[in-house]
Amino acid sequence: MDRVLVVDDDASLTRALSIGLRAHDYDVHVVADGRLAITEATRLSPDLVLVDLGLPSMSGLEVITALRAWSSVPIIVLSARPQEAVKVAALDSGADDYLTKPFGLGELLARMRATRRRHLPDATSTVVAGDLEIDLAARRVERRGVLVHLTPKEWSALALLARHPGTLLSQGYLLESIWGPGYQEETEYLRTLFARLRRKLEEDPSHPRHLITEPGMGYRLEI
Repeated sequence: MDRVLVVDDDASLTRALSIGLRAHDYDVHVVADGRLAITEATRLSPDLVLVDLGLPSMSGLEVITALRAWSSVPIIVLSARPQEAVKVAALDSGADDYLTKPFGLGELLARMRATRRRHLPDATSTVVAGDLEIDLAARRVERRGVLVHLTPKEWSALALLARHPGTLLSQGYLLESIWGPGYQEETEYLRTLFARLRRKLEEDPSHPRHLITEPGMGYRLEI
């Protein structure tokens, strides 16, 4: 069952979408606030995001940009704005498709299927680091062939590093990407999170080979 995050503050629309999508076996989660959308996306690891452009606290464009900093999740914009410039801005920000309101459920379902097909796993979606195999498309990691269960935030941290192997990602960038805006100073959150990841993924967590800390700066994945 695909998990869909709907980000829209139109209660009547989200109610109709929830009923319609659930009738087609989608697991639907609704938020009406842009900042909350980032937090929920981190927690849920959705398979697809439907987002309006006019939102409280953060615009839809800002939500798309924030998601694209750490996630390749398919994103479809649902907006009442038909202007070409608005569509171009949304697509340039990282959206995969743009559907103008009002729309029919059948068209939305077709767009969702097409978008999901374009995001099917390929050979480049897997990162190998020693005895770790990180499948970014499937959102799973194996150690020596055994599946390792990660929490949504643990997966978000690992996926961020795996998309940029060997690159130092700053503490502030990781905190905002994983927990959302306003958490850039909560460095203890990262220390706790990476300690758990090392216990699950490293041969010797006290002397990690892959999940490397640069004190006071950030973290990187060595492959």
